[in-house]
Amino acid sequence: MRLDARELDFRALNALLRETPGDVEIEHCLGQRFIGAGMEGRSLRIHGVPGNALGAYLNGGEIEVFGNAQDAVGDTMNAGTILVHGSIGDTAGYAMRGGKLYVRDDAGYRAGIHMKAYRDQIPVLIIGGRAGSFLGEYQAGGVIVVLGLYRDPRPIVSNFPCTGMHGGKLFLRGDCREILFPVQVTARPATAEDLAEIAPNLREFCQVFHLDYAAVADAPFTLVTPDSANPYRQMYVPN
Repeated sequence: MRLDARELDFRALNALLRETPGDVEIEHCLGQRFIGAGMEGRSLRIHGVPGNALGAYLNGGEIEVFGNAQDAVGDTMNAGTILVHGSIGDTAGYAMRGGKLYVRDDAGYRAGIHMKAYRDQIPVLIIGGRAGSFLGEYQAGGVIVVLGLYRDPRPIVSNFPCTGMHGGKLFLRGDCREILFPVQVTARPATAEDLAEIAPNLREFCQVFHLDYAAVADAPFTLVTPDSANPYRQMYVPN
């Protein structure tokens, strides 16, 4: 089923989505919020720029965006897949606790903030370009990968990455010597065993966005992990 969002505000579009069974293709999307919120068991293909909180609380299924997306993509998502053929705004994957969020290009500030995992639910966020400041802030679980695939003179991630990180893993493509990490984390070269963990997701990412997996994987990666399960004590409690 195809829906034309050109004359619809976010309330009307989401009401129509709830009334339309099965998979849906949305044309002329422009800033409508909350698309696919709480969705499961179906597929949405979106042409245009969806607004804030795309796929919030997603419980399954797939959302694919042929363009950019605004802030809070995948906010608190539990399961499913979100694919963005472009860039996204701030706080992507906020409190994400399951599923996969793949972004072909760049992400704004605070991607992966409060990301977490539970038992066998390990969320994965892959950013093909670069990420803004506070990447992985207070990360408690899951996996974040930033690839920096496109020519950009700036570092692969901006200021204050991993602030308050106390769980999960962050992989950055490159040796990342120019990046200043907080003292609560360890940044080291990723081993072959480390990279084997993300290889299936990285292959899938490359397949979705028509990239050469061998070329993407043929580079050093930096792995960042927390040193402490309670970084807040180190940050705020005097010795």
